[in-house]
Amino acid sequence: MANDTGNGFDGNQPYSPDEVREALQIGPDTPIITTDACHRADAKRALITLVEHALMARLR
Repeated sequence: MANDTGNGFDGNQPYSPDEVREALQIGPDTPIITTDACHRADAKRALITLVEHALMARLR
């Protein structure tokens, strides 16, 4: 799983994963990923990561 953040366009990520995690007070067990929603593969990867995280949380 990736540990990056936000929706970036053309590879532009205005904030680092650590900045987003701290600002939103997100724990280390929650994945933060980078994605460019304009690119199908990136959006697909983001959704897969979300579903995997939700399934694993449900199994705990």
